[in-house]
Amino acid sequence: MKKVIVIVGPTGSGKTGLSIHLAKYFNLEIINGDSVQVYKDLDIGSAKIKEDEKQGVKHHLLDVVPAGSEYSVYNFQKDARSLINQIKHPLIVGGTGLYIKAALYDYEFIEESRSASFEENHQNQSNEEIYNKLVVLDPNIKVDVQNRRRLLRAYEQAILGHPRSNKKNKDTLLYNALIIYLDLDRSILEDRLNIRLNKQINEGFMDEVKTLKEKGIIVNAIGYRELNQFLEGLYTFNEAKEAIMKSSKKLAKRQKTWFKNQMHPLMLDALSPTLFEDAQKAIESFLKEG
Repeated sequence: MKKVIVIVGPTGSGKTGLSIHLAKYFNLEIINGDSVQVYKDLDIGSAKIKEDEKQGVKHHLLDVVPAGSEYSVYNFQKDARSLINQIKHPLIVGGTGLYIKAALYDYEFIEESRSASFEENHQNQSNEEIYNKLVVLDPNIKVDVQNRRRLLRAYEQAILGHPRSNKKNKDTLLYNALIIYLDLDRSILEDRLNIRLNKQINEGFMDEVKTLKEKGIIVNAIGYRELNQFLEGLYTFNEAKEAIMKSSKKLAKRQKTWFKNQMHPLMLDALSPTLFEDAQKAIESFLKEG
């Protein structure tokens, strides 16, 4: 079974720096596992690695599609698995749990948005009406009736003959994976998030958002969303920064819970003075396994 190394953790936990050191030491190629960094022109706000920071390490799935275009979990799953199968020693690095799990586990996704008009064709139907039709086609479906996007997607899948409740093996790994989670104390993480946000603003995050907005591109991701709301007069600048921090802390909390429950990673202290050595030993042992 193909071996895959994965480094996950919240924003600001040091995934990028550690991944470069490990990639150079073990001659690994890095596959981006962040759902925002796949887009071109979303650089500062996504904390995308800069060219000089790569230190010659080959990276994949960065700047894959133009900002504002569609790139779904289905696309990521397909592209990431193709790369995993091609690369001798792949290293996935990121914090988007669903994307990473979709690549590694036996999830079955069908292509998103097969019918661009599907949502439009059902805009006059309530969630309850759609759900009542859905359960006729997929009696065992479990879906949040209030989440219209997921409800419509489940209904579309059922109509296409792919009822979501039939999907199995979602907890079966397709690869032999070593998953490392970089853990940080919440108060330290908050300080790091604040420092990083100020650094992003000093590097031109606001200009990045303005340029995208001028092109008609509104990005619904942490940081981009709040700064757009500032530009629209819904927030003062300080309120926007506070909203970004609040959203970032909530995301970090969800990420830790999700990764621990869904992927059962090896937990390493992100601030340990022996972090690289600890990760190195874990990877060496993993690669030596039969």
